Amino acid sequence: MNLIMVNYKNLAAKGVQKLNPYVPGKPISELEREMGISNIIKLASNENPLGASPLAMAAMAETLKEIELYPDGNGFELKKALAAKHNVDMDCITLGNGSNDVLVLLAEAFLSPDLNAIYSQYSFAVYPIAVQAVGAVHKQIPALSWETDSPLGHDLDSMLAAIDDNTRLIFIANPNNPTGNHLSEKELKGFVNKVPDDVIVIVDEAYLEYSDLEQQVDASKWLKNSPNLVVTRTFSKAYGLAGLRVGYALSNPEITNIINRIRQPFNVNSLAMVAAQSAIGDIEFLERSLLENSAGMKILENTCANLGLRYVPSKGNFLLIDFEKDVSGIYMDLLKNGIITRPVANYGLTNCLRITIGTQAQMQRLNKTMEKICG
Repeated sequence: MNLIMVNYKNLAAKGVQKLNPYVPGKPISELEREMGISNIIKLASNENPLGASPLAMAAMAETLKEIELYPDGNGFELKKALAAKHNVDMDCITLGNGSNDVLVLLAEAFLSPDLNAIYSQYSFAVYPIAVQAVGAVHKQIPALSWETDSPLGHDLDSMLAAIDDNTRLIFIANPNNPTGNHLSEKELKGFVNKVPDDVIVIVDEAYLEYSDLEQQVDASKWLKNSPNLVVTRTFSKAYGLAGLRVGYALSNPEITNIINRIRQPFNVNSLAMVAAQSAIGDIEFLERSLLENSAGMKILENTCANLGLRYVPSKGNFLLIDFEKDVSGIYMDLLKNGIITRPVANYGLTNCLRITIGTQAQMQRLNKTMEKICG
């Protein structure tokens, strides 16, 4: 049989042809295989070093007894808990396979090749992927410089100026990943109020729980007065459920209805839903996670100060550090010492590493290793 050579890339949708796959943080098992290293700590993917809530673990163990059954496709019990948490009606909630899922659903629901979406430079890599995959035009707005009060942050004035008749979506992460920037309530609410009603503003709050309570900007409180606002959240970060993939969007019921027309049935599994529902009620675990993050953040900030390294002040569970030279060698040296961090060259930040905050013991080990490598 003669094989016909086909370039399958040319058969893909035009937007997909231009995409590069999302590159996650290196898994521990991969480093073990590559270098034969044990006692590895992973500080690459902004996971909770304390694990998950004991209440969530117990709920999953009970649910395993009925694992042969399909999950509740409407997620009634989880939506009920989320509605109480956010003081919204249940028809304002869309569940997703992580918040990534609802971000992609929003792009699929509201974008097409003749429309565009706006997001800031140095913001979550899924935004351009979601936009380009549907063939829409993406407008990446240059971020603020290192020398501003919000280094590498959102230039809200320029984002407003970029809106035109074909703009349908604006993505804003607060706090932002991978930089850690945080917009104040005055800044963000003022921006949302200036956006035309026919442009949907998506505020991605994946890291909100890590902000100081008095500084938290919970955009979900504005939903009743801002019908074009969508707020996304996840259980992957502070709640420690990254392996389960469960997130959600909050919006006015009309937007929720549109998203649900294309949402896959059973897109959130049974274990994820019961774990998330239980995690919401485990305030003690969440408080312990935030205290551990705060202590670890101070250790890493002090390490940077001692080594003369600048960083973006962060309201998340990570720090973006500028080494003022290509970090490929530093990244490899850390790997050889059993520490996985996250290079961000895919964002154009070739001199930077994003380092997740681990336990205090892990951060002390990182401190000693960085002093040995960079001192």
